[in-house]
Amino acid sequence: MTRAEDADADQYAPQELGTARTELSQAQAAMSGGDQDEARRLSLSAAADADLAYARSREALATAELNQRRAEVEELRRRLQEAQP
Repeated sequence: MTRAEDADADQYAPQELGTARTELSQAQAAMSGGDQDEARRLSLSAAADADLAYARSREALATAELNQRRAEVEELRRRLQEAQP
């Protein structure tokens, strides 16, 4: 979950990260209640949702960077066209 939080999942994948946090809390409660099978299931589900949040965050960051680079290329093209006689 920390990896997802470090990748700004709160901003880019809040639903997935929220689900992971909820499942982790439920897993802790299940473990406290002695239901190890349910705790294990919820822990695995929380880890999967945290991984999804991480991946979605990385995708959003990569898309933003790609869009920035495309805008820079377009600006360079515009400048080159203006500079030609």
